[in-house]
Amino acid sequence: MAEEEKTEQVDETPEKGGNYIAQAWLILLLAVCFGASLTGVQISLGEKIQQNKLNETFSQIPNLVPGSDTGEEFEIDGKIIYRAMSGDAQVGWVVPATGQGFADKVEILIGLDTKADKLTGLYVLDQKETPGLGNKIVEEDWQMQYVDKPTASQIEVIKAGSPTVNQIMAVTGATISSVAVTDLVNKTVAEIKDKLASNAK
Repeated sequence: MAEEEKTEQVDETPEKGGNYIAQAWLILLLAVCFGASLTGVQISLGEKIQQNKLNETFSQIPNLVPGSDTGEEFEIDGKIIYRAMSGDAQVGWVVPATGQGFADKVEILIGLDTKADKLTGLYVLDQKETPGLGNKIVEEDWQMQYVDKPTASQIEVIKAGSPTVNQIMAVTGATISSVAVTDLVNKTVAEIKDKLASNAK
């Protein structure tokens, strides 16, 4: 009797092992299917999202560069930027830039005058910062701080006091997001300033 029980126990073990393997394969298959579905959605929506961002970029050009009414694509070192135009005359530039914020990537548009001597505007095109804190970088009053800042020196972020010509006030409770945007502006302008000036119409 004892031998029969022992035999039954031995026989059950492979079945349990087989069940575990079957379950593992099922989970793996479901994960692959779910991942493929997400990828398909992203691919199908990705083109539309990019087109929407492009449309938004062109709609913001007149706001970012006063006096402009449209924009023209222009390429520098493989990077697409935009000439801000008033009729046939160039009145400035709009430069897209992407960098790391506090929570995720931040995409901005930087307005500059024709010689890239000063900033003419800033617009946050996309962000996923903390609601009620970091996402206040989208507010027009905060973005307006960048207008007319000279590009000859770096912009600094302060948390208190009165900003000088090359300083801006951080969003209250969101210094990291404020610094992230400002660092992105400084880095982008420093890299492209001379090239913009030499390619101005």
